Amino acid sequence: MTADTSLSTALDRAEQDHAALEAALRGHLWLHFTRHAAIDKGAPVPIITRGEGCHVFDDRGRRYIDGLAGLFTVQLGHGRSELAEAAARQMRTLPFFPLWGYATEPTIRLAERLAAAAPGDLNRVFFTTGGGEAVESAWKLLKQYFRLTGRPGKHKIISRAIAYHGTSQGALSITGIPFAKVPFEPLVPGTVRVPNTNLYRADESFAGDAKAFGRWAADRIAEAIEFEGADSVAAVALEPVQNSGGCFPPPPGYLERVREICDAYEVMLIADETITGFGRIGDTFAMNRFGVQPDIITCAKGMTSGYAPIGAMIAADRLFEPYRHGTTMFPHGSTFGGHPVSAAVALCALDIMEREGINEHVRANEALFRRTLEDLSDLPIVGDVRGEGFFYGIELTKDKHTRAVFTAEESERLLRGFLSTALFDAGLYCRTDDRGDPVIQLAPPLIADASLFDEIAQILRSVLTEAWRRL
Repeated sequence: MTADTSLSTALDRAEQDHAALEAALRGHLWLHFTRHAAIDKGAPVPIITRGEGCHVFDDRGRRYIDGLAGLFTVQLGHGRSELAEAAARQMRTLPFFPLWGYATEPTIRLAERLAAAAPGDLNRVFFTTGGGEAVESAWKLLKQYFRLTGRPGKHKIISRAIAYHGTSQGALSITGIPFAKVPFEPLVPGTVRVPNTNLYRADESFAGDAKAFGRWAADRIAEAIEFEGADSVAAVALEPVQNSGGCFPPPPGYLERVREICDAYEVMLIADETITGFGRIGDTFAMNRFGVQPDIITCAKGMTSGYAPIGAMIAADRLFEPYRHGTTMFPHGSTFGGHPVSAAVALCALDIMEREGINEHVRANEALFRRTLEDLSDLPIVGDVRGEGFFYGIELTKDKHTRAVFTAEESERLLRGFLSTALFDAGLYCRTDDRGDPVIQLAPPLIADASLFDEIAQILRSVLTEAWRRL
């Protein structure tokens, strides 16, 4: 057999394997947040088979920049055998045991580690399997806490417009994205929405004054508490940098003012750090970097760098206090919350982050990442570039001077009709999103450097230039 024949045979076999996988996918796999009608009509579905560093590969061997760290998750990059070995060691020792009245060594050590990294007196760690479940746990905790402390009316949660906090019934109720909520209504009552911190879309009176806009946005929280009645509001839930809508950072003084408002009305502050935690903003928790103390942190994703599922609700000591007495307990939990294998992987990931100075790397390179993306601002379609750390959004516009928004039809045609596929075909996996105005989101693994930033920007420039031509 000649070399050409061998290659041809190998290619034929690879094509057959791909066809078989694709047929099984189309016949059986129900993808998340995916329009299956297009797939049924033959739209291709990338099949990702492996990862290495800041790149992933499909089943045909094509390489892509992982510009979203999987889903804001793979902080340390792909292919870390040390994390796989940590999982294997724990599986050989103790593959599973629940936390229902028992403990395992990895979960004890991880709880201690998280408490040490969390701000102030956030010392009690309740493990879950993901971020939405952690948010759900926080709301349930506060409802019971206020009952136990004689204020049963305090049950409502205030969150921000377009914010995403999870898909379970409680977390979805806190979420501020209408299209995700309507199919599942009626949801859990008791949630209230306030404005987010998208300065780019703020009233013109705030032009050039981010601090004034932040004060205005924070004061809408006080206004909502007054309207609902402070005796009915349990908490304000927010992401330090809001993901949905395109990476809205907190304006100067905003988080400090929110903390003041919560204290004034005896309302708890929940920092949802599902995305911003574990180095994404250059610290284990972004609230450390912003210097504001929440009452609860919810987290997940990057805790294990995505190598195993785990989440956590980290609560202040006073929220745990009622559970220290008599027969009182928190009647909540799940089979896999605090899975010992996931906890062992998380401990290993935190060791690597510390050993390799990942937080320091993000802080040293975040300004370069920002500048590299801001260089795209000369493109007519780029309206705003915003974010923090290694977490950025590029908001698109029809007119840079008027900040004209796209219609729903235009957004559909731009994002799903062109950008999503074109960026991926050009070798960049990232997020194109229109839960607010159309944005491209970028959150590469935290090991990314200048060369990767440049490669991302080159792809974006080429594809966005073509997108504008097509408009």
